[in-house]
Amino acid sequence: MSEIPGDLKFLKSHEWARIEDSARVTVGISDHAQQLLGDLVYVELPRVGDRVDAGAACAVVESVKAASDVYSPVSGTVVEVNESLTDKPETINEDAYGEGWLFVIEASEPEQFADLLGPDDYADLIEDEAH
Repeated sequence: MSEIPGDLKFLKSHEWARIEDSARVTVGISDHAQQLLGDLVYVELPRVGDRVDAGAACAVVESVKAASDVYSPVSGTVVEVNESLTDKPETINEDAYGEGWLFVIEASEPEQFADLLGPDDYADLIEDEAH
């Protein structure tokens, strides 16, 4: 079973969101997602200043097996990206919830946080998918 930190929210598409303050959100892909993808070889990040919409694809992670879109958990503006992943995408495999974060959004609609899955609901989702 994948590790699921209790301070994160999740999308059904396996992205995580850490609410940093009233409007800033750090986004990555879950430990479960990186395990399914396997060794990551390429990451395409959004650009700082990009407007993103909740549920819309805004980044790509690519492994030797497959490419997968990364969806934004909330609407807002990208204010920071993890440039180190360009040279070391495998960081996501090594530390999905820490150094492997993808980007930070300044949320324009923080009430969208309420639509995200809590850790227990996300664990149930993974369990359901396994069957």
